[in-house]
Amino acid sequence: MSSNRPPHHRRPPAAGPARPRPDHARREAARARAERNASRDACADDIVVLYGWRPVIEAIANPRRVFRRLLATENALRRLAAEGLQPPVAPETARPEQIERLVGPDAVHQGLYAEAEPLPGPTLESMPQHGVFLVLDQITDPHNVGAIVRTAAAFGVSAVITTARHSPAATGVLAKSASGGLEHVPLVTVRNLAGALQTMAERGVQCIGLDSAGPAPLEEIPMRRPLALVLGAEGKGLRQLTRARCQHLARLDMPGAIRSLNVSNAAAISLYAVSRLCPA
Repeated sequence: MSSNRPPHHRRPPAAGPARPRPDHARREAARARAERNASRDACADDIVVLYGWRPVIEAIANPRRVFRRLLATENALRRLAAEGLQPPVAPETARPEQIERLVGPDAVHQGLYAEAEPLPGPTLESMPQHGVFLVLDQITDPHNVGAIVRTAAAFGVSAVITTARHSPAATGVLAKSASGGLEHVPLVTVRNLAGALQTMAERGVQCIGLDSAGPAPLEEIPMRRPLALVLGAEGKGLRQLTRARCQHLARLDMPGAIRSLNVSNAAAISLYAVSRLCPA
């Protein structure tokens, strides 16, 4: 006897997550490699990497900063347009993950990544001969140096003097931590810090070294401009020859239970004291 029921068909299995096609995966891997290589090439060519909203827009507003490349997400492009900011180079539209491949997954890039040429820095002989200076004695942490540069910009410091060795480059993490301060404070790089302090003293700069064991609190030092505050690395402090080149050694007295400060915080407190005790 014949049946009118339709023939039985087995139900196809439920579709699982789509696997990337081999050619697509290869293209993505090649793109990632190309972006990493571009970032390494930028560093090798002494190109400054800037990322994050404030560092990049301060660089855009600085006519002395020469851009090589600018990547921006669609949201960042809309924000640039809304604030009337015109980049000096045509931005490349990028996805957030493309920028993350260049700066690392933990970096807060806010949709902006730039490669630019280093700013022309003055020499010790051509730097301003007035105002307040910061001298950094082998401070190697880029977060600390960036924070110091940011504070220096806020207090109108004339220049930051650092060493060619044992100092981070003015790029990447340092630039991000400086939050645009690199566009406003000249960086002077010297080979011999003790010799630089000697030259500054001969030109009338008062050099005050910050030392936790200094004989007097900073506020008791008779200050005058031009003035240089000399800061040492955390833990090691000022090197012996650096200390010897300072006319005064001063300490920051803290009223609380913890008497030591992060070097970037010490720089901020010292600059505030100088702005009140030795105004321009």
